[in-house]
Amino acid sequence: MASIKRHASAAWHGSGKDGAGSLTTQSATLKDTPYGFNARFGDGKGTNPEELIAAAHAGCFSMATAFQLSGAGHPPESLHTEATLTMEQVEGGWKIAAVHLVLRAKVPGIDAAKFQELAAGAKANCPVSKVLNATITLDAALE
Repeated sequence: MASIKRHASAAWHGSGKDGAGSLTTQSATLKDTPYGFNARFGDGKGTNPEELIAAAHAGCFSMATAFQLSGAGHPPESLHTEATLTMEQVEGGWKIAAVHLVLRAKVPGIDAAKFQELAAGAKANCPVSKVLNATITLDAALE
């Protein structure tokens, strides 16, 4: 069985609230990218894990949808996905509770029912959807 491994690293200095960190990815798309409490729980500069998970989910779902559509004979002209991740405070900490995906697609020659079926399949089967322990909802529409 084939496998793929990807890696990223985080460096952190200081306390949880007053400290600061940086993230670096294997591809170097992120290289010493700052993150910290204010970027995560406020509107401070830098990124945060939840933003990166939302980006990963939007990208994974878009690619999975492209594969689903193409495999059914309807290669998309364009797909645009927004992922909104909701994190909620629960007893003992925080939890990623939900991700809402909004897909707007241009797909020549497909009917709405088939499009909805294929988009739902992509949502259920993209690897990021499978790893998240959260409610995942989808609003998909053809343009």
